[in-house]
Amino acid sequence: MTATPSKKLDTFINPEPDRDYTISIKLPEFTCLCPMTGQPDFATLDLRYVPDRLCVELKSLKLYIWSYRDEGAFHEAVTNKILSDLVAAISPRFMRITADFNVRGGIYTSVTAEHRKEGWRSPEVVTLP
Repeated sequence: MTATPSKKLDTFINPEPDRDYTISIKLPEFTCLCPMTGQPDFATLDLRYVPDRLCVELKSLKLYIWSYRDEGAFHEAVTNKILSDLVAAISPRFMRITADFNVRGGIYTSVTAEHRKEGWRSPEVVTLP
């Protein structure tokens, strides 16, 4: 049983590759270090994606997120890095990550980054009566 952080993102085959559906993952225990002060930064990551052929395996995602604990990173940089790594691993049709960082010096920071596969269009929203 792995109990150490890792940058490796494991994947598995999408069980419904012909259907657009959304996978939502909330990661409330993200931590990294402020590159200026070395103090810890805490955030909740909200990840939503429409898979194509692959999905990300959750335990590897947990270990991947854990790997940032001792790394210095600006909020904007780390949010975009996580998105880029996930897109490289699974090539989703669409992915959005929002990182809501806890207050630091009276300031809250929220960073949202998106990826859209070329040619993919979001399905029309159905409004029910």
